[in-house]
Amino acid sequence: MAVASLLLQAARALLRHKTRSALNALGITIGVASVVWVIAIGEAGSARAEAQLHALGDNLVWVEAGARNVAGVRTGAYGMRNLVVEDAEAILREVPGIRRVSPQVDGSVVIAREGHNWTTRWRGVSPDYVDIKRWTLAAGGTFTDEDVERAADVCLIGQTVKQQLFGDASADGEIIRVAAVPFRIVGVLAPKGQSASGQDQDDTIMVPYTTAMKKLRANGQTWLDDVLCSAQSHEDVAPAAVEIGTLMRQRHHLSPEQEDDFNIRHPEEIIQAQIDASRALEALLVSIASVSLLVGGIGIMNVMLASVVERTREIGLRLAVGAPDWAIQAQFLAEAVLLTSFGGTLGVGVSIAGASALNRILGWPIPITVPAVAVAVGFSVATGILFGFLPARRAAKLDPIDALRAD
Repeated sequence: MAVASLLLQAARALLRHKTRSALNALGITIGVASVVWVIAIGEAGSARAEAQLHALGDNLVWVEAGARNVAGVRTGAYGMRNLVVEDAEAILREVPGIRRVSPQVDGSVVIAREGHNWTTRWRGVSPDYVDIKRWTLAAGGTFTDEDVERAADVCLIGQTVKQQLFGDASADGEIIRVAAVPFRIVGVLAPKGQSASGQDQDDTIMVPYTTAMKKLRANGQTWLDDVLCSAQSHEDVAPAAVEIGTLMRQRHHLSPEQEDDFNIRHPEEIIQAQIDASRALEALLVSIASVSLLVGGIGIMNVMLASVVERTREIGLRLAVGAPDWAIQAQFLAEAVLLTSFGGTLGVGVSIAGASALNRILGWPIPITVPAVAVAVGFSVATGILFGFLPARRAAKLDPIDALRAD
């Protein structure tokens, strides 16, 4: 009851100057809303980066054919032709940190079905490719190791290819022509959307890599473009990449002074760097947004100091009739905390209402999370205590006789 009485008196004191109290609460409202929005936007950015990291693949390590030197001019990646299936098998066999591999070759091709045609990218892969890339199936299944062994004419198609050739009709089990070779569709991949570089990942067709080498690649060439590997865990990615590099140099008989004829990438590092940068930026922006709370707190301190001057006789009367110092101090602290709490509550409401607008502007889902609200409201209450303490202390230390003499 004592707390309720204290808050009631604080509310009455604040309502004596409605406009002044409202303006100070508005400053806190803006500060709290800014903090909540910044935290929400930062978390949304981190979530997008983490989604990209997950979409990259299952702890992906990527070994690609390297550049070659032609008359003193170095070609780009995939210039070398000495990355072979046996290298992929050796990686799986001799690098403990790797649990799956998929040899890969790719190229462009025109595919057709009953008057419909489409130019897309083909990929020759193993059945493990779908798991390595964390790709699910919308219909059917994937091809098998037996299909790889016998170079079967089977394929998986992406959603873009499916829409171009079949529209809304079912494609599972249908026959399409790939570079004049009839292939049976054994599965349709679930939509994956654009890659981080903006490429349509669903505009693809996948076949066993043996089939691709024998029937889609010119002259039946047997070298690989790259090998996709999946590490046992995120912690195994970097050590596995080092072991793969050592193994490839041994298999390709490279002397110490020779450069690698392959490239090893683990693109998770790039996305992880984006996540870390996003979180660092979020912390920076929260610090900047907190300045508005600081400014609001200074305004409240000024108002409370002015209130002490205005109510000097009231304070003197209370002290004269025996009110302890702590009661006076509690009264003014309660007013400051009540004012900032009211502003903080309004700030949470404003931030929730504005989240949908930010969602439309940025095109991201902007979740207003409980931790973000708790941090912002905690800031506002702490601001009230911090900036209300000095005025409350000054009020409690007034001399009763001097206070009663005040005009």
